[in-house]
Amino acid sequence: MVRQYLPPSPPGDGRAPAEPAGRSPAEGRGRASRGGDGYGRYTVPRRRAPRRTAGGAVVGVLGSLAAVFVIAILGMAMYGQEGRGATGEGGAPDGTASRSAATANKLYSTGVLTPVACRAPRIAPGSDESMRRFMNVLAGCLDVSWQRQFTKGDLRFTPPERVFWSEPGRSPCGSYPQSGAAAFYCPANNSMYVGLAHVVETAGDEPVSNYAVYARVITHEYSHHVQEQAGILAYGHRLLGRRSATGRTDASRRIELQAQCLAGVFLGAERSSLPMTARQYVAMMNDVRGRGDDDQPPDERDHGSSLHYAGWVEKGFRNRVLSACNTWTAPASAVS
Repeated sequence: MVRQYLPPSPPGDGRAPAEPAGRSPAEGRGRASRGGDGYGRYTVPRRRAPRRTAGGAVVGVLGSLAAVFVIAILGMAMYGQEGRGATGEGGAPDGTASRSAATANKLYSTGVLTPVACRAPRIAPGSDESMRRFMNVLAGCLDVSWQRQFTKGDLRFTPPERVFWSEPGRSPCGSYPQSGAAAFYCPANNSMYVGLAHVVETAGDEPVSNYAVYARVITHEYSHHVQEQAGILAYGHRLLGRRSATGRTDASRRIELQAQCLAGVFLGAERSSLPMTARQYVAMMNDVRGRGDDDQPPDERDHGSSLHYAGWVEKGFRNRVLSACNTWTAPASAVS
């Protein structure tokens, strides 16, 4: 991904005491082990011997913070499916998508994401229903926010379906839960899937009071739907299906890092009503720093380095304009 950006200043809390951007993942949350095909299937990150145990969890500990593993399963079903793009710069009616659908999408010209004064309820520890309420309210805010943004560009937008599961099930992109699959977006049916308890478990039982960690899970998966609706994924699908392993992983990183940035844009726009205090910001950024695939072979690096996986979130959070999230014109060094 990209950046050595300094963290923004959360309102009312001074500068967030985040780690230096160049800090090694091993010094913070630890390394996330990734792999899989395309840009959506991953394995659970390896755990580093934390001071507490958490079944199926992930990495190391920095203070009281543990990492969450966010999954975006965009399985093989999507490879044969060229997204239903928005009018204008999105996918063409015949299912094809030009490079400009990603590099010069009309959505980029819609400017700053307008706040919608989102106020999500607190999450009660150990309560699936409380987590479901939090997710539904946040997803509802995302529906309103992105509907308004697409309207600015005279683009069509239909909100995704939501499946917040507490029992095993199946989607067109595969069954759930899978190992480490706490959350995923399935473009085959325009639906986002999140496991109510599983998302906490795979977060190493991150305290739910650090809601920003869980908010980013939702906003990241929702951002894949934004890409789908804008027609960006249609172009990404072409690259994933037709290029070399190096080309496919490059396309995958650009897709995932853009979703990271779009998630940051929303959280930055709502940081007054969804207060991004220093504590929340640090929890979120330490989480995403642990998601990188630095230690993977080149042909399996489908999400980006820890530095870049966190950097694109920070860039969106600080800038709040959609043009800042154009990973498709970024140099390779910014999405590595």
